[in-house]
Amino acid sequence: MWIICSKEWKQFFSSLTGYIAIVLFLLLMGLFLFVFPGSNILEYGYATLDSFFSLAPWVMLFLVPTITMRSVADEYKTGTFELLKTLPLTNQQVVWGKFFGCLLVVAIALLPTIVYAVSIQQLSAKGGIDIGGTIGSYLGLLFLGAVYTAVGICMSSFTNNTVVAFIASAFVCFLLYSGFEALSQLPVFANGVDYYIQMLGISFHYKSISRGVVDTRDVLYFVMVIVFFLFITQRNLLKR
Repeated sequence: MWIICSKEWKQFFSSLTGYIAIVLFLLLMGLFLFVFPGSNILEYGYATLDSFFSLAPWVMLFLVPTITMRSVADEYKTGTFELLKTLPLTNQQVVWGKFFGCLLVVAIALLPTIVYAVSIQQLSAKGGIDIGGTIGSYLGLLFLGAVYTAVGICMSSFTNNTVVAFIASAFVCFLLYSGFEALSQLPVFANGVDYYIQMLGISFHYKSISRGVVDTRDVLYFVMVIVFFLFITQRNLLKR
C-alpha cells in the first residue's frame, strides 16, 4: 500500500500542475483573508479565523479534485492499470494507497495556512484567537479534505478522462457539502425533518467540529462516508 502512496505523491509533484494548484490555493486564500474587502480578517477588529474556515471548504472544492483527478483515470488512459494489477497488491491496498497518497498532498497544502493563525495571534493586542476552536476547525478541514479525496478517487475510477473526473468530483463534493443543507430549507421539511436532512450533509458535521468539540458521531460520519466511496472505487476496479 505504501508503494502506491509514494507513487501518488511523486506523480502529483512530477509536473508543474501540482505546484501550481497548491500555490493558487494559498494565494487565493491569502487574498480573501488579507486583501479583499468583506472577508478581510484585519477589518474585524478582533482576532478570528472564521473567514478562513468558512471559505476553505469552497476553495478545496477545486483544489482536491485537481489532486485526485489523475489518480485512477490516468491509470486507465496510459495503460498502466494492467501493470498495476500484476503487482502483489489487492484492490483494497491499491485504493487505500492512492487515498493516503492524495490525502498527504492535501495535508501539505493546508500546512502553510498555519501561518495565518500564528500571524493573527501575534497581531492580536488582547486575548488572541480561540486555540481550541482553531484546532477543532483544522481537524474539521482535514476530515473534509479526506472526504473530498475519497470522492475524487471514486469519480476518477469511473472514467479515463481527467477533465470529466475533475468536474464530477467537484460536483459531488458540492452536493455533499451544501446540497443537504439547501434541501432542508424547503418548506415541506419544516416540521422537524430538516434537522435530520442537514445531518446527512458534510457542512453540518464540519461546523460541529469547528466549534472545538470533537464529537464521536461527527468523526464516525466522516469515516463512514470515506469508507463508502472507497468501497465503490474498489468495486469499479474489480469490474475492470
